[in-house]
Amino acid sequence: MSDAREDDVSGSTVRTGERTQGFWEEVRDAVSTRAALVMLGVLLLQLGFALSYMGAFHAPEPHRVPITLVAPPAVEGDLVARLDALPGDPLRVTAVQDRAEARARLLDRRTDAALVVDPASRTDTLIVASAGGPSATAAAAEILQEVARTENRTIVVRDIRPPAAGDSRGLSSFYIVLSWTIGGYLAASALNMAAGSRKPTLRRTLVRLAAMLPYGFVSGIGGAIIVGPVLDCLPGAFWELVGIGTLVVFASGAVGVALQSVAGTIGLGLTILIFTILGNPSSGGVYPSSLLPPFWSAIGQALPPGAGTTVVRNTVYFDGNATTGALWILGAWAFGGVVVAILAAAVRASRAARPAAPAAGPAAPAAGPAAPAV
Repeated sequence: MSDAREDDVSGSTVRTGERTQGFWEEVRDAVSTRAALVMLGVLLLQLGFALSYMGAFHAPEPHRVPITLVAPPAVEGDLVARLDALPGDPLRVTAVQDRAEARARLLDRRTDAALVVDPASRTDTLIVASAGGPSATAAAAEILQEVARTENRTIVVRDIRPPAAGDSRGLSSFYIVLSWTIGGYLAASALNMAAGSRKPTLRRTLVRLAAMLPYGFVSGIGGAIIVGPVLDCLPGAFWELVGIGTLVVFASGAVGVALQSVAGTIGLGLTILIFTILGNPSSGGVYPSSLLPPFWSAIGQALPPGAGTTVVRNTVYFDGNATTGALWILGAWAFGGVVVAILAAAVRASRAARPAAPAAGPAAPAAGPAAPAV
């Protein structure tokens, strides 16, 4: 006889005598093994985010900042040697013949500053283009002004290419690329989640990759409108920014499709690791490579955020100079993502098409003729 009882009180039913779950059973129901592993992955990404950003930004130090020098032949060699020998190796000096050549190197993005020494006075000129990265030009100016003070000289800073009025700190290039890269891999993740996180077929993979093209184009237009007509951060070069945005978003999305096709949910974590945890602090958007620690300095321009930031900044402010290598990097990531995604889907399709092997075991004896009825 069961001790369960039902009482009807004001139209509600109360059941008594039923077994309730213990605390640890509730925990196991609420947090499955899969959920615990996902939480562990999120924790590792969180700690990696903190380590990467603070490791890159906590103590920026100039290292081999490229400087161009214009000085009389009588003092040129000695000055180059002294500046290159400063403690900590903060500068890398290249001497040129005249101010015009130094200015050309600055606008071609082959140098971060140009020091013009005037032998007829005690005041020299430091020519900079802070739109290429205010942090690097500020570091170079500080070092050179300190050297000048020890010789009772002064330095006047002349900025021939400052950032736009709406881009006073020169960070808009970095932030627009950040939005494009995050948008790209989140769009790829949305396509994956919409399919229930199933490993995509070859046809579905092609559809996802194709969908990233119009998404990237719309993202490029939206970003160009925001930094141009809306906020006046990066005026001019509207259609160039649209094209860059399309490429950046497609590269990010293609890599996202590829990694999630290969590794599922883990692939999203790997995409975040590449683009956000490693790519953003090393991109040169906040601090250029010459002010970053060696690891971040080495990887920055090989990853899409760094390459994208360089392309946007140099397109808007420097007539597209020194963008070829960065464009090749973005194209390589986009192409690599497409190839990996297609290959992963093709391999799965090939495996699924293989006939299942017959189960091993003794063959059943052949049935003999039926016995005659008696």
